[in-house]
Amino acid sequence: QLHLVESGGGLVQTGGSLTLSCAASGFTFDDYAIGWYRQGPGNKREAVACISNKDNSTYYIDSVTGRFTMSRDNAKNTAYLQMNSLKPEDTDTYYCAATPQFRLCVLSSIYGMDYWGKGTRVTVSS
Repeated sequence: QLHLVESGGGLVQTGGSLTLSCAASGFTFDDYAIGWYRQGPGNKREAVACISNKDNSTYYIDSVTGRFTMSRDNAKNTAYLQMNSLKPEDTDTYYCAATPQFRLCVLSSIYGMDYWGKGTRVTVSS
């Protein structure tokens, strides 16, 4: 069964915007924090944004703070990543992931995430 499915990636010019969606199924969405990860430099997957399931607290890495906004709609079992002022260095494959513990996303844990999507590609042209 499909647990997480990303959509919304594409090609955009520098300074443009995209909104990524992560649709969840097969588990109780409300019980999970959600993270958006990307492969990053050195091919190391890192969490760029996380949202708690308890109080909707969010976390962002420094390089996207002020440009990216993460949200969730529990009624729709969907999480979102609004990406503004995109830069060429944001080019990557973005994955959403789910974990019962928000702190594991903040720590960019890989093995602590219970579910992963297959990713959606974001390309920012200069």
